Amino acid sequence: MSWNIRTFRRMFTDDSLYRIKSNDTPPATGRVLISEPFLNDWHFGRSVILMVSHSRKGSMGLILNKPLPVALNDIMDNLDYPEDIPVYCGGPMCTDTLFYLHTFKGLEDAYPIADGLYLNGDFDCIRRYLKNGRPVQGYLRFFLGYTGWEAGQLAEEISQDTWMVGQETNDTIMDEATTPTLWKDALSHLGEKYRIWSRFPLIPTMN
Repeated sequence: MSWNIRTFRRMFTDDSLYRIKSNDTPPATGRVLISEPFLNDWHFGRSVILMVSHSRKGSMGLILNKPLPVALNDIMDNLDYPEDIPVYCGGPMCTDTLFYLHTFKGLEDAYPIADGLYLNGDFDCIRRYLKNGRPVQGYLRFFLGYTGWEAGQLAEEISQDTWMVGQETNDTIMDEATTPTLWKDALSHLGEKYRIWSRFPLIPTMN
């Protein structure tokens, strides 16, 4: 069966089930943006973005589920970590700048995002942590670049049904094993209608 909008119209008599429409949750620091199913963009298609900052002046986020073909070990000198540390594309802005999420309460100059979740901070401390071979999974995630919106831009995109707004746990955000299914799972967590959307193929004419 071809999974396209016409197919879903035959399957469901309730128009709201196949109408792509954003939910009513406002964006906020610590929440996630979930892209609508047919957004055709390498950075943002099927993406989940953690809002690390949101105010009237603008917004900043990190894409959680776009791994890059490079390891932190490749871009940091003298790291000597026993395993490759994944690096993710945080977004198309400042792609030569490294950002890091972590769970280290009390790290100097770290920016709090949610209870127990922080952005950046004293990198010398992070470097020492890594050089000592301490665990990364569940504690640290690294990103090149970020995603940004000017004042009013994100609200306009949400009004155009580009994004749904959700809330994921710190465990999910920091667990890199969730990456392959994060978009589908995050959308499904919003309810049955969104769970149906999560099964839409990226190219509707394909089976």
